[in-house]
Amino acid sequence: MADRTYNVLFLCTGNSARSIMAESLLNAKGGGRFCGYSAGSHPKGEVHPLARDLIRNNRMPVDDLRSKSWDEFARPGAPRMDFVFTVCDNAAGEVCPVWPGQPMTAHWGVPDPARVEGSDEEKRKAFFNAYTQLSNRISIFISLPLTSFDRLLLQKKLDEIGGMERKQPI
Repeated sequence: MADRTYNVLFLCTGNSARSIMAESLLNAKGGGRFCGYSAGSHPKGEVHPLARDLIRNNRMPVDDLRSKSWDEFARPGAPRMDFVFTVCDNAAGEVCPVWPGQPMTAHWGVPDPARVEGSDEEKRKAFFNAYTQLSNRISIFISLPLTSFDRLLLQKKLDEIGGMERKQPI
């Protein structure tokens, strides 16, 4: 892979929390080397308020975030993806569109914070945990020497990132 800007699509069923947070994190951390996008198989139509608050509180832009269908990225004229990561188990099991250019793919499953029931504090903690897990994985991903790996080794590394143990923040 040449030294250039890499397009990365994060997929989740609802595209309201995890994939949106991953898109924001990659765009903030990627230093111009990466351009993050997100989409869902059955988009909710809005960004979850707790995801939006967490992104804003971490000084990342929220104005252009929106819940959208993955169909937008399978159409002619859509950005060509270099990487496609599923961040929820449901999206990983669905039949995805055929992505032009045969991007590298991996499953980086993260528990859905939007499904957590309980107090507001418990919900905020679930969002923080998902955000932290995605942030850790993205930090590892962007540090990979992409131009030094052949496709098989890179796929192994992407799968290893997805298989990281779910660590609780301190």
